Amino acid sequence: MDPHEEREPAGRAGQDGQDGQDGQDGRAWQDGRAWQDGAGTTADTAVDTAVDTAVETATGTVVDTRPGAEPPPAARTPRTVGVVWGLLVLNTLGSAGAETIVPLPRSLIQMVTMGALVLAFALALLVNPRLRVRGGAFLSLLTLLLVSSVLSSAGLGSGFGALFRCGRLALFLGTLWLLSRWWDGSHTFVRHHIRAYFLVLGSVAAGALVSPGTALPDLYGGRLVGALWPLTPPQIGQYAAVITGLAVLLLLGRRTDRRSATVVVVPSLVLLALTHTRTATLGLLVGLLLAIGSLFLSSAAARRFFTWTVVVAAVAAVGFGSALQAWFLRGQDEENFSSLTGRAKVWHALLDAPRTVTEQVFGTGLGDKSFDGLPIDNSWLAVYHEQGLLGVSLIATALLVLGTVALLRPPSLSRACALFLISYCALASYTEAGLGDASPYLLHLAVAASLLVPPAPAPAPPAAPAAPDAAPRTPGPPRRRVPRWARKPEVP
Repeated sequence: MDPHEEREPAGRAGQDGQDGQDGQDGRAWQDGRAWQDGAGTTADTAVDTAVDTAVETATGTVVDTRPGAEPPPAARTPRTVGVVWGLLVLNTLGSAGAETIVPLPRSLIQMVTMGALVLAFALALLVNPRLRVRGGAFLSLLTLLLVSSVLSSAGLGSGFGALFRCGRLALFLGTLWLLSRWWDGSHTFVRHHIRAYFLVLGSVAAGALVSPGTALPDLYGGRLVGALWPLTPPQIGQYAAVITGLAVLLLLGRRTDRRSATVVVVPSLVLLALTHTRTATLGLLVGLLLAIGSLFLSSAAARRFFTWTVVVAAVAAVGFGSALQAWFLRGQDEENFSSLTGRAKVWHALLDAPRTVTEQVFGTGLGDKSFDGLPIDNSWLAVYHEQGLLGVSLIATALLVLGTVALLRPPSLSRACALFLISYCALASYTEAGLGDASPYLLHLAVAASLLVPPAPAPAPPAAPAAPDAAPRTPGPPRRRVPRWARKPEVP
């Protein structure tokens, strides 16, 4: 080799090797996280483990670290969302009911419930200032129902109260729109739902312990009512049945432990039995039957629970048939039972009442769900009376959309919970009003809608830097110019 031959600078080969290594490391992106080298992977794993342990300790939620597992709710949803949901539950408790231990003026109760709704809307706006929503068809149909309700109430046929109820419904739906940002198919809102209504039932149990005579009045035939807050037996039965069904499904899906489920289910069933509410009991049984049936082929726990339930129900029907019949009849005669406690008479009178074409299409405006001073106690007839055939069509379409989407989903716990809530609301709508206004039934359906919304797509990881074809040369020290005669090889 010519000793005077041009050579690559000494640092060139090492620089090229480093560039090649950087090109490989630059492509080491994993699961949408930041770039990790060999030393960073161990540190990040330790940090993730510490975070998971902290979440388990603080919330009691077992964090599943397997790929594709659902992240813990506390890691994605602000705690303010749970507060907002509790305020919505408080707003839908209503102000009509039995006498309480401490008499509460109706104006004070209405002030508390409306204040809770205004505060819920303000907090939802605070936690979602950019107005990001994921409502879908369900909230869109309810918004159309609000528009038709405003049109039917604009004539003031039902008084200024109709416009006031439209404003309440607007705030209610606006809050749901703001909360829909966190509708992602997880069980976050199921847990919020259970916690909120469990607190309500806790107040009912406390009132029964403090004053049993007030909580079981003769006016309601000895059925359980709210002694601290005016709640009727059907309300208490509805709340107890709903959280019982959801807690059972979470237990079957291994999203809670047996102790937590027992704390919710046992007291709720006791309160349900004390209310003697037939609609809530049938809704619970039918809803669980459909929900567990959707898990029958994919869950061994669901099959075992279904089998044991059938066995226990058969034994109870044989051994306690007369007691169950007495509880179901509530001391009513055959005529009163066949007329659904007088509901059928009100329904016939409502259907026979003369109406104009406008009233048939748009209704008479939002009211108190009564006809001639008597409660309608049927969601479809109440919607027909106040929001017309247009309102009935919108509510039926919303239920049909939710039911169809739930049936088209693959078997999962979210699908089972949604089917339970949808079937319960559909069955209870025959003897209870509330589907066309701000009510617990719309909250149940909103939870079902949140379970059916697909998860939001994860943000794409930043693009890895492309490896250059030719790495830039590092400028080396200047070389001394060699004359041409000196470049010729020496003759030996």
